[in-house]
Amino acid sequence: MNYTSEEVMQYIEEEDVSFIRLAFRDVFGVQKNISVMPGEVQKAFSEGIGIGAGEIAGFESAGSGRLYLKPDPSTLAVLPWRPDNGRVIRMFCDVVTPEGEIFEVDTRNVLKKAVERAKKDRVEFRFGSSSEFYLFKKDEEGNPTKIPYDQAGYMDIAPLDRGENIRREICLTIEQMGLTPERSHHERGPGQNEIDFHYGKPLKAADQMTTFKMVVQTVADRNGLIADFSPVPLPGAPGNGYHINIYAVDQDGEDLCRYAAAGIIDKIRDMTLFLNPSEHSYARFGKGTAPDRVNWSSSDGSEMVHISSHHGNTRVELRSPDALSNPYLVYALLIHAGLYGIEKRLELPEEMAADGRLLPQSRKEAISAAESSEFIREILPEEIIKCYVN
Repeated sequence: MNYTSEEVMQYIEEEDVSFIRLAFRDVFGVQKNISVMPGEVQKAFSEGIGIGAGEIAGFESAGSGRLYLKPDPSTLAVLPWRPDNGRVIRMFCDVVTPEGEIFEVDTRNVLKKAVERAKKDRVEFRFGSSSEFYLFKKDEEGNPTKIPYDQAGYMDIAPLDRGENIRREICLTIEQMGLTPERSHHERGPGQNEIDFHYGKPLKAADQMTTFKMVVQTVADRNGLIADFSPVPLPGAPGNGYHINIYAVDQDGEDLCRYAAAGIIDKIRDMTLFLNPSEHSYARFGKGTAPDRVNWSSSDGSEMVHISSHHGNTRVELRSPDALSNPYLVYALLIHAGLYGIEKRLELPEEMAADGRLLPQSRKEAISAAESSEFIREILPEEIIKCYVN
């Protein structure tokens, strides 16, 4: 439900809300939050709640001064694992300066600007996602280990699949928070799981991914486990991907997905640093079904982009990103690259071209591609680029 600020205030009063988490993210997409009492919420909507900028990754450009969190009332969600009496709610926030202007390093704002650009071009984007993660046991002192929760394989069932109940709890929790998971199953690696989401508007899809990771980690911890989204949690085992489904139409309903896919393929090397931000991201490429070439196919294998048609609708799936990426930056870059392909009416290269380019094979190579890219400099503030380069 898309609440207004007035409806949020009414909800807090009527539903015995005692704590309000104001959530935001650093430049790498790591969720942060502060909690306020109900009496502070009106001030949060009108003026914002101050935070120290210097301790947040990417916010250093604000100096030693303060930034302010202004909650988006449409993102209200109850945290189901907290008590019903004195319940806790969460809202995502925009980050603003003391003058009330949008802080340009706020990556949620970067995505908002991309959506506005698409709207001016009469194009609507939606994104779906499927994210893989491992479940590992803790030791007797509660410290994380690399011991998988089970030894099941692809789409196995219980009792081999011990993650079945965990995934169900994750999906039910997410539903209670107003989001809609599509399906879930055990993946190929021991202790590896996957949960998929339907298409959503870009901002909601990015908020959803942020919420999803928080819920997975919380539910895993409540069950005495550790959730690991890193690209290669276990040497020699399948890596974790963050596969993104891309939908694009104009206001007359014309399917623009193939043009958008061509633009993404054209700009993918420029973007890879932000889709795969860690050194370990590049150890995943070319292993198992993870791609290492800039290519596409209509078959479902290890290609970077999978394009298919079903009942007249085009489905585009990008398979190179991993879940350590910031979904707000990822979706913003995909929108701009998609618009580039749409504006140029780019044709897709030959399917599974034998001479296809390689994705960057190291973080150093991805940095070089991003630093030399005019496309990246036109979209991302310099401070964000510097954070990823350094």
